[in-house]
Amino acid sequence: MNSELFDYIRKVFIVVALVGLAVLLAKLSHVLLLVFGGVVLAAVLTTLTGLLRRVLPVSHGIALALVLVALIGGLGTMVYLFGAQAAAELTTLIDVMPGALQNFQDWVDGTPVGSLVHEQIDALRNNMSRIATTAGAMAMTFTSGMMELFLVVVGGIYLAAQPAMYRAGLVKMIPVSVRDTVADALDASGRALRLWLGGQLVAMALVGVLTGIALWLLGVPAAFALALIAFLLDFVPIIGPILAAIPGILLGFTVSPQVGLATLVLYVVIQQIESNVIQPLIQQRAVELPPALLLFALFAFGALYGLPGLLLAAPLTVFLYVLVKKLYVRELLGTETSVPGEENRKD
Repeated sequence: MNSELFDYIRKVFIVVALVGLAVLLAKLSHVLLLVFGGVVLAAVLTTLTGLLRRVLPVSHGIALALVLVALIGGLGTMVYLFGAQAAAELTTLIDVMPGALQNFQDWVDGTPVGSLVHEQIDALRNNMSRIATTAGAMAMTFTSGMMELFLVVVGGIYLAAQPAMYRAGLVKMIPVSVRDTVADALDASGRALRLWLGGQLVAMALVGVLTGIALWLLGVPAAFALALIAFLLDFVPIIGPILAAIPGILLGFTVSPQVGLATLVLYVVIQQIESNVIQPLIQQRAVELPPALLLFALFAFGALYGLPGLLLAAPLTVFLYVLVKKLYVRELLGTETSVPGEENRKD
């Protein structure tokens, strides 16, 4: 009887501890999201470090230092060479956007759907007015975001400096009975994340170059700035390309309605090229996510965590997708399935 009572009390304590842990993780979810941002950055740095060590026989620490110097130097060179142009074009973009919106509205008013679009534009202007009245709050949010970005960068560098130590510490927190299985799943998730990041960066670069060249040929103002926007926002799948297209299309209408429509067609064509040509080629060696899963993940993490959640939704989905397939589908349910990121995996 005493043994049964002891077992019952032990189980109660375990349940209470698990509930407490779940509550604690929920309270610290934003911090955990920042930690994952550091993990994403560490994955990029670790990949670049590994590529460099294939060329130069140096230690991991020296290779990481060289990578950081190269990245900082490259960023500084880009700012020196193109910073003034980008700043000037971004200023032009801000200055001409009201006129571009008015030109677009004037053109739409003459179409059968003019009244409906006019209502949407008025709603957009009202929203922008409300945003303008909270400039102080936005400044505070921006300051907080910069601090969080600084923490992510510093944390990512620390994680990239000693990845084996942090991995070993995390694995030691897992029960011995499932430690090897979970460790394999974490390794597969890490490899899948690095593959996805590499493929996404290639796709972003191609989209930025195609957008810049095409807009320049069409004569759309601030083509370089629009290409930079397309490059950066392409990191957020599905939603990012749509947001990047809006200023480009509006600026196209400042030239003429024909150029505006051509710009709209251009963004659609580039998006189709990325979806049907670039991404399939990249995903052969990277990670393919179900589009519906990625879409719902974007809205879910965006609703929960705002802009940071939206930016990290795709890599976080990749990470969790591999864990679910490895630990739940294969190990718990006993259903054989391919797992992205596994070594010698079958495509």
